Amino acid sequence: MERELWNLLYAVAMLLDKQVGEWKFSTGDILTVYFWSVIHDRPMCWGVVKANWPEDLRPVCLPSQSTLSRRMRSNNCQQLMTQIETTWLALVVTSSFSVRIIDAKPIAVSGVTKDGDARHGRGAGGMQNGYKLFAIWPDGPLPIAWGLAGMNKSEKTMARELIPNLPGGGYLLGDPEYDSNALFDLAYHAGYQLVTPKRQKHRGVGHRRQSPYRLRSIELMKHQFGKSLYRFRRQIERNFGNLTSFGGGLSGLPAWVRRFPRARNWIHAKLLINAARWFKKHPDLIALA
Repeated sequence: MERELWNLLYAVAMLLDKQVGEWKFSTGDILTVYFWSVIHDRPMCWGVVKANWPEDLRPVCLPSQSTLSRRMRSNNCQQLMTQIETTWLALVVTSSFSVRIIDAKPIAVSGVTKDGDARHGRGAGGMQNGYKLFAIWPDGPLPIAWGLAGMNKSEKTMARELIPNLPGGGYLLGDPEYDSNALFDLAYHAGYQLVTPKRQKHRGVGHRRQSPYRLRSIELMKHQFGKSLYRFRRQIERNFGNLTSFGGGLSGLPAWVRRFPRARNWIHAKLLINAARWFKKHPDLIALA
């Protein structure tokens, strides 16, 4: 499985790598060595050892660990990963429903970690230390918008950064945490109707100014259409589950992935590996690229 997923990532990285430079290793070369490490849940120093590669996949020349680490911090590698993500999203989003789902997944690290970027906040089942992956998912293998922040960052705050960047339009489904007048207005200006249950189910709307789009959401949730639409929100639990439920998936941050830049690269790579797994099951879409 790891070979097949890596081959797909290798092919798309080399296809999209148009950057020209005087480096011994292209951005595509660097990124595919990094993918080989991440897909096996190993640190970068493992990926630069020839013995850890099968002969038919091993590059003619491998970068040193310091070169790999330095180049992975560059904007070029970030841009190429984003290009891969954008290309695959274009294949999926155009054929998906106009329904998006917003949620966050806590990614905990040790409570005594020396990671200066990890933060304490509300995670799964209580207070945890680490990061949160904030994502807006369409009906596909990749979030249409995502971000990473410390565990203490609220979902409302991060939603204000993600929602304005949404393409298209339609419905945006969230849990009661997103029941905020400001977010309903923001979603409307991005072309979406935010739909959430009320945070306080058995109370009215109060005497303050209410967003008309929040009032519309409350009305929608009273009728069968709104209830049926909101059931689709369960899909994001499956999306996060699929992201973590296979060898090479995002099972957590290993001990060598600390500080924000490394955590971001690791999670970005895991999202692309998960997408490669999905596209492997849908080769007809890959053929359209």
